[in-house]
Amino acid sequence: MTTASPKWPGLISIVVPVYNEARCLAALHARLCAALDAYPGLRREFVFVDDGSRDGSFELLAALGAQDPAIKAVRFARNFGKESAMAAGLRAAVGDIVVLMDADLQHPPEIIPEMIERWRGGAQMVTAVRRSRRTDPLARRLFSRGFYHFFHALCDVDIPEGAGDFRLFDRRVVDAINALPERNRFMKGITSWVGFRQEEVVFEVAARAGGESSFNTLRLLRYAIDGLSSFSMVPLRVWSLAGVLLAGLSGLYGLYLLGEAMVFGVQTPGFPTIMVSMLFVSGVQLISLGVIGEYVGRIFTEVKRRPLYLIADEIGFAPPAALPTATLQAEMRQAPALVPEGFAP
Repeated sequence: MTTASPKWPGLISIVVPVYNEARCLAALHARLCAALDAYPGLRREFVFVDDGSRDGSFELLAALGAQDPAIKAVRFARNFGKESAMAAGLRAAVGDIVVLMDADLQHPPEIIPEMIERWRGGAQMVTAVRRSRRTDPLARRLFSRGFYHFFHALCDVDIPEGAGDFRLFDRRVVDAINALPERNRFMKGITSWVGFRQEEVVFEVAARAGGESSFNTLRLLRYAIDGLSSFSMVPLRVWSLAGVLLAGLSGLYGLYLLGEAMVFGVQTPGFPTIMVSMLFVSGVQLISLGVIGEYVGRIFTEVKRRPLYLIADEIGFAPPAALPTATLQAEMRQAPALVPEGFAP
């Protein structure tokens, strides 16, 4: 009886979103090459996505690409955000396995061989999970922990606590992610939603090699709201329950006041009670409108069907990578007409 040998990838793609990371790129490329040298027969490509950097990152990538033909890079017309950069990189990658990682060297390239071995053992997605958050400020650690607990309680998908965007994907997983049509993307949730066989590896996050994180408190809060509104309907349903509860309490309070007046002849103080009740209900209504507005805004963004990003320049693609506007035009040609045939304004 013969046993099947572990599968072997023909090509690995390393996808790296870049935003003002010029000080890290040369060291990142060197460490990636050193890590992948453990597999001499494995062909490689490095897909860098410059998300509108202003520190010369793309020019440095062009210089590195002149020395290493495995380097490919695209530059966005402006800053479209990390989610769009990751989507562009996954669409451009053609490898049998694809590794998604950050450019700031907090994701150590040295654990990529371990991720490859997990894939060879049958995993279709390998997630690198942080062992600790000791390098993060206390406020960010508390915020992150609260977000994961809140997300697990409200959403159907499960994101491992400490999991980021450092992952290895099988080709089938990449194709599944690329097939998702939404433009409001939350990659952590998407990678959990698609399923497939997933395994985890643990790593110790390093300090940033240079620069500062572009995620401030407001952007982290916006990111958390995007994640919850992308994968949970609970916030909308909560306000329906709140409305029922407030209506019930108001009815009971009204009966109490009526009974008090009829039995004891007590005159109900009107103005303070009415003002407090109105202010409370008005506050609840404004909050509920804000939640509903968040979902309506996401629908508005989706129906406009604008592309996730626009590419201004590229390096190393032969033939050149297609601009997303071409895909958008193809989708519009296939979309049903909104004006009846024969209609003349």
